[in-house]
Amino acid sequence: MKIGIEAQRIFRRHKHGMDFVALEMIRHLQQIDHINQYVIFTNKGEDICLRETDNFKIVSFKASYPVWEQLKLPEMCRRYGVELLHCTSNTAPVKTGIPLIITLHDIIYFEKNPFFTRGYTSYQRFGNMYRRLVVRRILRKASQIITVSQFEKNRISQQLDFDASKIKVIYNGVGRHFVKGEYRKDEVRKKYNLPDSYFLFLGNTDPKKNTRNTVLAFARYAEQHNKDACLVVADLPPEKVKEYLQEANLQETFTNFYFTGYIYNRDLPTVIHLADIFLYPSKRESFGLPLLEAMASRTPVITSNTSSMPEIAAGAALLVEPLDINNICEAMNTLYNDRSLQSDLVNKGLERVKDFNWKTVAESVLEVYREVLSSSTSS
Repeated sequence: MKIGIEAQRIFRRHKHGMDFVALEMIRHLQQIDHINQYVIFTNKGEDICLRETDNFKIVSFKASYPVWEQLKLPEMCRRYGVELLHCTSNTAPVKTGIPLIITLHDIIYFEKNPFFTRGYTSYQRFGNMYRRLVVRRILRKASQIITVSQFEKNRISQQLDFDASKIKVIYNGVGRHFVKGEYRKDEVRKKYNLPDSYFLFLGNTDPKKNTRNTVLAFARYAEQHNKDACLVVADLPPEKVKEYLQEANLQETFTNFYFTGYIYNRDLPTVIHLADIFLYPSKRESFGLPLLEAMASRTPVITSNTSSMPEIAAGAALLVEPLDINNICEAMNTLYNDRSLQSDLVNKGLERVKDFNWKTVAESVLEVYREVLSSSTSS
């Protein structure tokens, strides 16, 4: 059979969560499946991080997101004789003419209208409105939905009144470079100008990441408990942190923040490993891959008691209420000063990450392909 996989953004230089999920899945399918033919559809980009093999062809073409997905992708599927299309990043063409599988990572954009919710950029608002327009229509036509946690399966079924039997949970994996424990400490510390001791927060402007509360909780921790504390913040403008601090009259703690800009994935295990504590107190996650990457990197984790995070952490992280700044602050103080708790969480984390590997993900996805194609040929 010939399978098409949408991986539109994997060649962009600054990749994020869903991009890495698609990339790792495809790489591991290349390792385990030498029978079926695959066509990987990508947008053109600078970071050619995937190579063709005998049965994996890469087809790259450039267009704006809606045009690429709704017009060009179905056309390319027809041109290359694709029999099944798997779209990996929340959306898909409304019209395909072939069986469709979609990985629906989350439905946050249905829970709050992005036009009326504070904190979104114009780009994020457009993306969320686009998803609201197409996802319901896609769900009616999809042969199978894949999602990444039991929490998200329940949300999709309840929020969208969708048949839960058509939703399969396949957990994400953890990259091998996180698990190997090979750290380039001096090189990476110099590259990102990292302080000797620090907490780490991979924040951005997406409201679900709880950036404001995390920044203010750390500022309060630095003011009340540890004036020498440092927070390394990735992928967030210093001006945004300064704005949060000024609102709370905590601007004197601005010197406790270090800004790295985007951290490349190959460097991330070392940046996380060098941190004293990894902060991941999001308001809402469908999975929470970074908290597992931190566990694999042998760093204790603070994460939230909401959505999928308790499911994924499974007792291997310190849980907080993400809307309670004081609770996050006190958790930082408790964990930093309790070496026994740190060691316990690290050991539990190393055990927990054993349950998440990309080979298992690829095997599970391949089984879905077989089931969908078998069903479509018999009907």
